[in-house]
Amino acid sequence: MARAKGGFKTRRRRGKILKAAAGYRGGRSRLIRTAIEALRRGRRYAYEHRKLRKREFRNLWVTRIGAAAREAGLSYSKLIGRLTKAKIQINRKMLSELAIHDPQAFQRLVEAANSV
Repeated sequence: MARAKGGFKTRRRRGKILKAAAGYRGGRSRLIRTAIEALRRGRRYAYEHRKLRKREFRNLWVTRIGAAAREAGLSYSKLIGRLTKAKIQINRKMLSELAIHDPQAFQRLVEAANSV
């Protein structure tokens, strides 16, 4: 039986893998087995961190809002609770942006929340 060598499909498949691993250091960009490992790991981390990024940003916004709320004499939870009670619907990202870039508008929101 003749020996099966790397035919067209094999070369094409390996070429795709090595092209995806371009820019990796050392054997990770040149050796097929290590390139496959590196790509799998990289893709797994990419998937995981897409989810984590959302959590981390929300954390950042909450921290910023909390700091701004403390300057206004409220805790974060009281501010959010009172905003909800006052039926002011604003997401944490926008609230955080207001706290940083437009403190007067943030102060007006705090006052509106306190009036309820």
